Amino acid sequence: MCPGEDTSRAGEPRGDHGADPVPVRARGITVGPFPSSRRLVTAAVRAGRRIVPMHGLFEVDITTARRLLAEDTPPLSLTAFVIASLGRAAAAFPQVHAYRDWRGRLVEHRHVDVQTLIEVPTDQGPFGLVHVVRDADIRGVADISAELRTVKADPDTTTTTGRMLTTVAPAAGRVPGLYRAMFAAMSRSRRVHLATGTVQVTAVGMFAEGGGFAIAPPTLASLVVVVGGVSKRPQVVGDRIEARDVLDLTVTIDHNVVDGAPATRFAAELRHLLHTAAVLAPDHVPPASAPPR
Repeated sequence: MCPGEDTSRAGEPRGDHGADPVPVRARGITVGPFPSSRRLVTAAVRAGRRIVPMHGLFEVDITTARRLLAEDTPPLSLTAFVIASLGRAAAAFPQVHAYRDWRGRLVEHRHVDVQTLIEVPTDQGPFGLVHVVRDADIRGVADISAELRTVKADPDTTTTTGRMLTTVAPAAGRVPGLYRAMFAAMSRSRRVHLATGTVQVTAVGMFAEGGGFAIAPPTLASLVVVVGGVSKRPQVVGDRIEARDVLDLTVTIDHNVVDGAPATRFAAELRHLLHTAAVLAPDHVPPASAPPR
């Protein structure tokens, strides 16, 4: 035995001074089938490789919005507030959620349908169910909040994607390459974009405390907004410094269809709508000027 060598065994005290025992636990691995729900996600991300992502990270003071949201019973959804605000900003700048069809033409929608992810339980574990909020550019926050709560409570009967997740997806996921081919065909289809929307909102901040940004991989949507965390931060209000509620947002736009200047104007409009809570108190917010085309 070499001097200083530790001869104690796992689970036995080291030395004579009552040291804690070395932790003991079983080691090993578990191998199982890849869930069909995850095959959907990987296929969607592969389809998003055609997009040239342009990311913008910015902070928004939403103190006014949080106060107004809390005044309802039950409180209105922050995600619904972001969706309603985003819908109006995207309607003002339709080029930011445009896409190209099979013939290479640029397609712009006169309406804004927003995909959002709602976590639901499945036999394979929690899954982010894609739900499409129709006409988000003209609907109110209370209406969208009620819709999201209904889908969350009963996804199997309230949404087509919820029914497909429990019926078609498990069988389709066992066919090699089916999801990949499906999403590749969907990526330039006008009919598919009319059905699934051109804008996506992912709210990751609801699962963690404090601020923080996140960047989501592009999928079929040309415009993706990731709602990060909310935290108290010092902000200049008039000639004072106050502690305000600040939301972290990440905006991803397809550089194939829009340049930086119109994308920046869109981001400024979105920030204005969120900061002023215009969709919650429209009578107190001056209308934004028409954007240049």
